[in-house]
Amino acid sequence: MAKTTAAYQINLRVRLRNVPGVLGSFAVTVGELGGNIAVVEGFEAKGASIERTICVNCRDEEHQEKIVAAINELANVDVLDWHDGTFRMHEGGKIETKALASVGDADDLSMAYTPGVARVCLAIHENEAVSFTHTIRKNTVGIVSDGTAVLGLGDIGPAAAMPVMEGKALLFKEFGDVDAFPICLNTKDTEEIIETVERLAPTFGGINLEDISAPRAFEIEERLKESLDIPVFHDDQHGTAVVTLAALMNSLKLVEKELADLQVVISGIGAAGVAIGKILLNAGVGNVIGTDRQGAIFSGRDNLNFAKQWFAENTNVERREGSISEVLRGADVFVGVSAPGLITASDIRQMADKPIVFAMANPDPEITPEDADGLAAVMATGRSDYPNQINNVLAFPGIFRGALDVQATDITERMKVVAAEAIAGVIDEDDVRPDYVIPSVFDKTVVEHVAPAVAATAVADGVIRGASS
Repeated sequence: MAKTTAAYQINLRVRLRNVPGVLGSFAVTVGELGGNIAVVEGFEAKGASIERTICVNCRDEEHQEKIVAAINELANVDVLDWHDGTFRMHEGGKIETKALASVGDADDLSMAYTPGVARVCLAIHENEAVSFTHTIRKNTVGIVSDGTAVLGLGDIGPAAAMPVMEGKALLFKEFGDVDAFPICLNTKDTEEIIETVERLAPTFGGINLEDISAPRAFEIEERLKESLDIPVFHDDQHGTAVVTLAALMNSLKLVEKELADLQVVISGIGAAGVAIGKILLNAGVGNVIGTDRQGAIFSGRDNLNFAKQWFAENTNVERREGSISEVLRGADVFVGVSAPGLITASDIRQMADKPIVFAMANPDPEITPEDADGLAAVMATGRSDYPNQINNVLAFPGIFRGALDVQATDITERMKVVAAEAIAGVIDEDDVRPDYVIPSVFDKTVVEHVAPAVAATAVADGVIRGASS
């Protein structure tokens, strides 16, 4: 049975009559139906009744309705109103624009707008670099999606993708103080997406590509990186890869293994899987094997798109063939970015001593921590309700913060590896343990570690505005 979660939280406005046992009967009813009371607004019972809001986490929408109906039947309890907390949070959207300059009098207006603004326009006309210091480009990222690969929902279209892109913008601001804006495009055509982003580029200091299906995502990113002089970053690929590498770096401190000696099996060679393979190789991992629905990927295998062809030519040096279960035998690390229930406890038993398992399929992992309990030396997932959540929010705010701070023109492979090292370094080596190899997504010091490291590497790599090529 699915767990209760705040994603299905209901907020009940109730009137409780001041008689013995009324709050207890409320709590018992919720508990018997499998709900979890998350918040009880504080109160002191005086008078004949009291009105308060109580929040209950549920499993799904049917569960919500069942709990509300049962509470409605309780004696001495009146449900005055209730709403779905997630939908209420999204009413009107989750972000807004904010004025940074006041316009309180004619002098303010003459500087912020006409005629004074013309001076800044001409300065940019003479030297476009001024646009990166005297417009919102200095701190603004465009979040671009076509809605073809949204979360685990698939191709749901650009309008339905908007809540995710808004959420991304919210996280950019909350964790990196980066102003970001969602741009959901009503096209799936690769050429149209590239052309549209190129036309929009003068507005932004960076582009974050999001939820674009593979293999189109690879071509779109590569061509935009070539044509634009601002950072282009496909977070589904590289954000996941950066955080995966960070978690692996700390995990190795527990199992006493080196990157160069590892055999890593990656399940799911889409956008994230390819990027994870690349960053692991760049970091020095000895052997990487990718698998898809057809089994191991190796040079010469059929049914390979251009991204998988690159993967085949640069990994699996022994050209191992077979199913995921077969290639997992003797492997040190499993990285899953594929589908739920893909591997079993028996598969983990076939791995090398002290296996590391990162099962990151969402919402249901390739193997649950419960099924892997006692078998994996380190277990991580993509979920917030288990330890070691591998979440992109640990990477993209700091990476873009650092890139924007030095007016970077690109995000290099070294910048990604350095970001992973910085994330891993947030946890003191003495504090690393099997259930704590990656910082909490709410740790605000992560950006403080990542941003300066990324910025310094951008300078060292010569990918900052004004640097000689």
